[in-house]
Amino acid sequence: MGTRVSYPYDLKMKAIEMRLTGIPVKQVLTELNIRHKTQVETWMRWYKNGELHRFEQPVGKQYTFDKGPVYENEQTRLEVENRYLKQQIEVPKKVRRVGEEVVGEVAVQLVETLKEIMSVKAICIYLGVARSTYYRWKQASTDAGSRQGIERRIGELCREHKFRYGYRKITALLHQEIRVNHKVVQRIMQKYGWQCRVKVKKRKQTGQPYHIADNILNRSFEATAPLQRLVTDITYLPFGQKQLYLSSIQDLYNGEIIAFSIGDCQDTDFVLNTLSQLDSLPEGCTLHSDQGSVYTSYRYQQAVKGKGIIMSMSRKGTPADNAPIESFHSALKSETFYLDNLRSTTTAIVEQTVKDYITYYNYIRIQAKLNNQSPVQYRQLVG
Repeated sequence: MGTRVSYPYDLKMKAIEMRLTGIPVKQVLTELNIRHKTQVETWMRWYKNGELHRFEQPVGKQYTFDKGPVYENEQTRLEVENRYLKQQIEVPKKVRRVGEEVVGEVAVQLVETLKEIMSVKAICIYLGVARSTYYRWKQASTDAGSRQGIERRIGELCREHKFRYGYRKITALLHQEIRVNHKVVQRIMQKYGWQCRVKVKKRKQTGQPYHIADNILNRSFEATAPLQRLVTDITYLPFGQKQLYLSSIQDLYNGEIIAFSIGDCQDTDFVLNTLSQLDSLPEGCTLHSDQGSVYTSYRYQQAVKGKGIIMSMSRKGTPADNAPIESFHSALKSETFYLDNLRSTTTAIVEQTVKDYITYYNYIRIQAKLNNQSPVQYRQLVG
């Protein structure tokens, strides 16, 4: 079972502010590091229902349905209710500088929310806008030719066609109703993440890789001495609050993991950090990898050459050419995260789990091909 996360009051209110300004849920989750969209939907429901006391309730503590917290006296109750009304008014003020168009949309939404308990005139006074301005905003929000109307219609068309169309086809459909520039449609679709989801464009890599080595290892996964033949690869660790990666180097002599790095960015610096952990390598040491861009980069190749290592690479699209390290990464996930059902946990737990398993794998976990000894035991005994 995943670790339950308690979000602070200020973060919850920030999420509500962003949603009221029309920011997509996906962007809110990314910027505020919130796990699930249902959490934001729940906060919005509490906000609209006036259940502001629930924003401060501890994790797992549920108040009696439709009752709310018990107040010490009537004055305390009135203060809480007054705070609710003030927060309803303050939200659009806080996002006022985002843009005039956003202010109008927020004002219309706010009036719709509060019109049952406050007059339009009173709300406009708090907002500091004239009633005529509010009604102009309201009319604009229902006008098909307004920016809000165009955005609403584009969203309807994208959902109607299940996001099968790009901005050109959506523009063509809009031209049957109103005239709008295709660049406007493109910007709106990008803003809300409404682009075509059928065929995602794959951008070609600019330039050519610095060097692609021959497959010197050629699936010969045996070695007669330590540090004679090494294999390396990167694997995903999608079990924490953010995406992590593991870069590791394995000695084919005994299967020992002799270097590894954990990070949130699989760039050249990431694999160079792993490579830098190798010291005192024998002459003729071979390091095998796939044809990933980090391994074919100029900096990595120069670092490999500087250590006197012979580079070997798998054939393109042939992971079996690097089977030993692929097998290790598979065992790591199967014997920890999947076995313990750690599908959603903290970043710190992910990192510690990997480190603990590598120690266990090197020093304790026996292997049949090593005469039922661990990699370190085998190396010490034979050496």
